[in-house]
Amino acid sequence: MTRNALAYDVVVIGSGFGGAVSACRLAQAGRKVLVLERGRRWSPANYPRDENDPWLWNQERAHRFSGWADIRTFSDVWVIAGAGVGGGSLIYANVSVEARPEAFQQGWPEDVTYAGLQPHYEEVGRMLDVSAVPDNQLSVRTRLLREGAEACGWGGRFRKLPLAVSFSSDWDPARPDARDDRHSERFLNRHGRWQGTCVHCGNCDVGCQVSARNTLDLNYLAVAEDNGAEIRPLHLVDRLEPLEQGWRICFRKIDPEDQTTSPGEVTAARVILAAGSIGSTELLLRCRDQHRTLPGLSPRLGYGWAHNGDFVTPAWYGNRTISPSHGVTISAAIDLLDHGGPNGQALFVEDGGIPNLAGNFIRRHMKRTRSRKLRAVWKEVGELFDDGDPVERMMPWFGQGVDPGDGRLRLGRTWYAPWRRVLRLDWSYQASVAVIESMIAAHTRLSEATGGDPWVPLTWRRWHNLITPHPLGGCNMGASLADGVVDAWGRVFGYEGLYVMDGAIVPRPLGLNPSRTIAALAERNVTMLLREQG
Repeated sequence: MTRNALAYDVVVIGSGFGGAVSACRLAQAGRKVLVLERGRRWSPANYPRDENDPWLWNQERAHRFSGWADIRTFSDVWVIAGAGVGGGSLIYANVSVEARPEAFQQGWPEDVTYAGLQPHYEEVGRMLDVSAVPDNQLSVRTRLLREGAEACGWGGRFRKLPLAVSFSSDWDPARPDARDDRHSERFLNRHGRWQGTCVHCGNCDVGCQVSARNTLDLNYLAVAEDNGAEIRPLHLVDRLEPLEQGWRICFRKIDPEDQTTSPGEVTAARVILAAGSIGSTELLLRCRDQHRTLPGLSPRLGYGWAHNGDFVTPAWYGNRTISPSHGVTISAAIDLLDHGGPNGQALFVEDGGIPNLAGNFIRRHMKRTRSRKLRAVWKEVGELFDDGDPVERMMPWFGQGVDPGDGRLRLGRTWYAPWRRVLRLDWSYQASVAVIESMIAAHTRLSEATGGDPWVPLTWRRWHNLITPHPLGGCNMGASLADGVVDAWGRVFGYEGLYVMDGAIVPRPLGLNPSRTIAALAERNVTMLLREQG
């Protein structure tokens, strides 16, 4: 098959931060681009809201479960990812922060530097139109984080964070109904898409009904489509096959109404894999170890996976109302990444929040759940209070840290169906104890300094389990096939025309929210791809 007979110049698999940036810049350069996205095209008209709505995605049963969030439950770690046009931008907490310069001094190919990424960081910030919460709109949680920082001697480390959210200076938190949708101001963004301004309703992670969040479908992907890129939702890619002068991409087209899938394929000169740390790594593992279409992939595939130190420590306050569902999900941080955390650990402590929907779900279901673990959690929380609503008095202290990055993704088998290959995560908590216990110590100091009662989750205390929305690695950058899956520009070793441009290539934990770094790397690497093409 000649290149002229190929259907597309580039097929991008996934539409999160790496895929959206790649599709945008390639389409602007005149390339014929197809984006294959496993999830739906979401909008305020179809965001899940009720219990019977499509909340969950299931990779193995996508014909039945093609919902909002993909929750992978490995033996000791749960990983949360978005499923839809816009990828992780649909469910993340809007934080668009640069990694610290020191993060690039170790673990990266020498061609990747903070200085080299700086113009790309700036471009991502411009495209996402980032800004901080106006001072007159700070939530109780933000003020509590600042109060705690000052009480603990960390006042100089407190800072508001750049967020991909549109705020109005006219929004007045003193209004009795300030968080009502009618106070959102409609506007046409610079990319020609309608949005609204933030009313601090707290629904960031479950879809902003006023479109105040600057998600990728409203900027990078919008520009890509305006420049001719085609986006196909509900297309789950399961195999890549190299051709003589290009690639065959095999997928399943999902029909959620009939709950069926149908096979299909398309060809392209180049393939950009941007399905996230879990998705991209799993697809390449299946191509190497199951389908045998890419047998020459690096033996390091799957290694170097990081949970990025994510941890939440709820604290309860008996005499003050926190209302964790009020305000943007995360707004500020205490930067201890210079190893200024307890026991010299590198931490980035943030104010966490929960959507109204999540709070209501907790109230309704935790008491009557059949799960022994969840009943134990609710009973222990309930004992902290004599009356009132415990959720309203909760502060979800959150943050990330620099973990060892020592996990390994691989394909395994189950005893009940040994012919099937399932994704496994080999990870042991022991090497992560230092950073997690340091985060707990920091959260405890902040809680006690502000009159709160911290409660270390049973998931860690009893079972040493973690939950992360920020997984990194699996297709790590390296200098050669022997120590990496891709080079410093995202090119897969051994396979011309195949790239990875997402969090899977980040070769070390960053200790803070990684979305801006992932997007900046894609901006940088797609520039090289276009230069190579001439």
